[in-house]
Amino acid sequence: MSMQPIIVVLGPTASGKTALAVELAKQYNGEVVSADSMQIYKGMDILTAKPSDAEMQGIKHHLIDFLEPDCDFSVADYVKLANSAVDDIFSRGKLPVLAGGTGLYINSLIDNVKFDETTGDKEFREKLFNLSKEKGNRYLWEKLLQVDEATALQVHENNVSRVIRALEVFEKTGEKLSEHKKTSRLEKSRFNPAMIGLTFSDRQLLYDRINKRVDTMISKGLLYEAEKIYKGNSLNTAHQAIGYKELIPYFSMKASLEDCIEKIKMETRRYAKRQLTWFRRDKRIFWIEVDKYKNIEEILEKAKIYIAKCINL
Repeated sequence: MSMQPIIVVLGPTASGKTALAVELAKQYNGEVVSADSMQIYKGMDILTAKPSDAEMQGIKHHLIDFLEPDCDFSVADYVKLANSAVDDIFSRGKLPVLAGGTGLYINSLIDNVKFDETTGDKEFREKLFNLSKEKGNRYLWEKLLQVDEATALQVHENNVSRVIRALEVFEKTGEKLSEHKKTSRLEKSRFNPAMIGLTFSDRQLLYDRINKRVDTMISKGLLYEAEKIYKGNSLNTAHQAIGYKELIPYFSMKASLEDCIEKIKMETRRYAKRQLTWFRRDKRIFWIEVDKYKNIEEILEKAKIYIAKCINL
């Protein structure tokens, strides 16, 4: 069976991924599959910089705006839905263009990572969650450290949901999550990807774009959107979105709006740095420094040259 071609557009937030993905989809008769862990949620359009109809330019986008904010969503859920979307696109003779900044989603799909199918134990999870509230996140993390040191060292103690999941897998299967991950990439991928990363030769230019984007979000109504989520108590996966959790102190009258906005900018810049660190490990990625080009047309031409080397279109 021949490997299926797929274009991947990735990079840090505010680097211009949506614009390039749309242009590539227009060029190659494609459709965009989002790889953004927050754009999946309804009612978070401004918060997640969800592409508008004008930005989509008539190109169909998959896996955007389909889940309520109070619903949890895992990487395993994403891979299942993304594979279905890709199959649908291929079945209609079109080319999938995967676009986003959630590295775990991208790698898990492209590299055919398999996930454990352990049935969740809601009662066990609630017990651990209550334990974290009673004795602190550090206490729960240390329990994981005792049974699966490798996983614990890769998960921050405040990422309670991942700590609980790892403990749950060990409780139900007796297998360490870290051991499962070693065998999760043994099956060959179905894809032949052309992976294009967007970055900046001058990191400060990226940070300036991030700061400007946050100001634009505020002017478009970010406060109203985030307050609706806050009042709706939608505190599952969606509450991790940058721009929401930083505003909670303002809504609870514990911090000024100005301080919270600066915190959003700072955390978004930090997130962009983490994204770049993640992606830099993947040597398959062809990097384009967007600040060296005058416009999207020049970036598109650079991307097309690389795509022609990777996949026969």
